Amino acid sequence: MGDRLGVAKTYKLFIGGKFPRTESGRTTKVEDAQRGVAAHVCRASRKDVREAVEAARKAQRAWAGATAYLRGQILYRIAEMLESRRAEFAEVLTTEGTSADDAQREIDGAIDRAVAYAGWTDKFTQVWGGANPVAGPYHNFTVPGPVGVVAVIAPDERPLLGLVTLALGPIAMGSTVLVLASEANPIPAMVLAEALATSDVPAGVVNILTGFRDELIEHVAGHREIDAVHAAGVSAEHRQLLREGAAENLKRVTVRDTAGDAWFDDACASPWWIEPFVESKTTWHPSAT
Repeated sequence: MGDRLGVAKTYKLFIGGKFPRTESGRTTKVEDAQRGVAAHVCRASRKDVREAVEAARKAQRAWAGATAYLRGQILYRIAEMLESRRAEFAEVLTTEGTSADDAQREIDGAIDRAVAYAGWTDKFTQVWGGANPVAGPYHNFTVPGPVGVVAVIAPDERPLLGLVTLALGPIAMGSTVLVLASEANPIPAMVLAEALATSDVPAGVVNILTGFRDELIEHVAGHREIDAVHAAGVSAEHRQLLREGAAENLKRVTVRDTAGDAWFDDACASPWWIEPFVESKTTWHPSAT
């Protein structure tokens, strides 16, 4: 037999627990280190952003209403899925020329980060909530809760670890997320999507789009149903677009300057990485005395 041509995979979008093609019908190729075609990914459009936000909004109330224990169990299940697909993640992380050892290190970091955030789901209230001293016959309590729908813009550097770090903090608190995958190497994000589809994560809690930031960030910034943005590795121009969108529709924007080995720092799983995506609710109650 003669040499055969391999069939390059085309990764679809991940919206509402399903894998639709982009409504625009566009795809773009992802090249490997040898400039060959590693895969094709969908090139998401404004309409895809809108549908992902709708799916996230639809799922948010039920996810926020789940117990902290259940959310922790589901996040821990994400760590299990990462561990079980280690070989596949290692393969796609080396697509852009990352060494095998470095890929394994990034997978380890992503798994450990998922476990860390799973542990925070039932502890965050004790850190940021509590009883407040007041003058008068009242009790005053502060209870932290989710901000709502969070857009996550994953960095090109550490495309798996960066995505997991930026997304799981808001999810741990009960928010749902719309993720713009790494533009340079979006394949790890889509392998993660395939893992999430067969895990315990409810449909719509995580939605992942692939495409060009130049086309999508403006729509993310201007969308009024997105309550916050968590981004890293964005250009000065894109950062400005996000700030302008926040000024117009009052969404919260947090841009991380994390780079290099700093992504492995335990500080990236601290409650301070969750705090920007928390709504603190205060309750007053008359005391018996």
